[in-house]
Amino acid sequence: MVCLAAKPVPIYRPRQPRQSPLYKTIERYLPEFERTYDEHYARRYGPWRPIIGDVARRFLRCGDLHYGFARVRCPDCRHEMFVAFSCQQRCLCPSCHQKRTLLTAETIAQTICAPAPHRQLVFTIPKRLRIFCRHDRSLLGKLARAAWQTTVEVYRQVLGRRDVIPGMVAGIQTFGELSNFHPHIHAIATDGVFTPEGTFQCLPRIDKQLLLDVWQDKVFELFVKAGKIDQETVDQMRCWPHSGFSVDNSVYLAPQDIAGLRRLSEYILRCPFSLARVVRLTDDGSVIYRADKDHCRSFPGPASADLRGGPKRNFQVFSALDFLAEVTQHIPDKGEHLVRYFGWYSHRRRGIREKLRTAGEAEQPTIDRTALDARKGAIDGPRPGSVSTWAMLIQRVYEVDPLECPCCGGQMKIVSFIERRQADVIEQILRHCGVWVGPLRTNASARAPPDSSE
Repeated sequence: MVCLAAKPVPIYRPRQPRQSPLYKTIERYLPEFERTYDEHYARRYGPWRPIIGDVARRFLRCGDLHYGFARVRCPDCRHEMFVAFSCQQRCLCPSCHQKRTLLTAETIAQTICAPAPHRQLVFTIPKRLRIFCRHDRSLLGKLARAAWQTTVEVYRQVLGRRDVIPGMVAGIQTFGELSNFHPHIHAIATDGVFTPEGTFQCLPRIDKQLLLDVWQDKVFELFVKAGKIDQETVDQMRCWPHSGFSVDNSVYLAPQDIAGLRRLSEYILRCPFSLARVVRLTDDGSVIYRADKDHCRSFPGPASADLRGGPKRNFQVFSALDFLAEVTQHIPDKGEHLVRYFGWYSHRRRGIREKLRTAGEAEQPTIDRTALDARKGAIDGPRPGSVSTWAMLIQRVYEVDPLECPCCGGQMKIVSFIERRQADVIEQILRHCGVWVGPLRTNASARAPPDSSE
């Protein structure tokens, strides 16, 4: 008789942020990076943005018990653990960015998107124009609007109607496979339009060339109006055998494919880089960063390489300062939105529908399936509640309940919060528990003031 060992129950183990190569790189090289940025990086990456230093220093405090924590205790067996506070920063902290991604993706899939077919649209621009977006980040939002204008114009042209409107969620991405600067737009657009009566009318399959032609015109118009290029440059670029523009609309999602919408939203909203791809920080200060090999296999060929925005090699070796310059350029300015909602999914139209629904005057849109694509996707079951708490996010990512007591299996509860201003209490508790390791070397670092002699 063979005795099979019971499968071990997964236990939540808090992450150790100080052990990651990214943490070590920022902790060790951030002061030097701030001090030498103007000399070595301002010309390529643009003038120093104070938010870079602010976000980096907050990242160094993320998940660190020395900066405050919540005490979590099991009411049955009195087992206790500490949960450190997070920094809640975008595009640098993979952990906090992933939580934000999960919440936004859940909202998009469950609340914003209608039970209609959708397509992923990917809009890219030539390398010659990308540099302008690096030095003028306001162009990124305008690119998202140009993508929307392209979509609505093509949809109306195909259907021969000017009174219909699609819905679109546009995600602004500034990165390629190796964290290089590659601004492009990923969008989730309805594969059809809403009529004034509230009926959804599906589209026939659209030729990508039609989308490409309109997209190219909209981008040229944008950059000429912004004063970045002139008409002579536009005429030259139109003569290129390979324009550098591309539009992809090959990914289709069936009606009510909630799981597909969620996965696609998470992909569009993902962090500019992954800790899993940082191979190591070497003793001489080099950072080895690799591309996603699965994506390299999934998108072979030069056209796909351009769509992905990365070179054909699958790794890059940076100096520590070069790595910080490459990674931090993707940090958005304060108040800069990386997700835009257009048309049927815009904030204004959703607000109007919500008021009508509250008043009992709005109905769910019906779908005209005469032009619906024959391909059918998987349909989700009943929609669950929104993911809105730390514990549920952890359970979603790691498939383990962080509030389940590892000793007795009971449900643990938060009993108190120890905040940063209680520094003496924090040190006393951590020393008693044997986990105090002292303050950071860079916790007070800041960009040095200019030399007064200049």
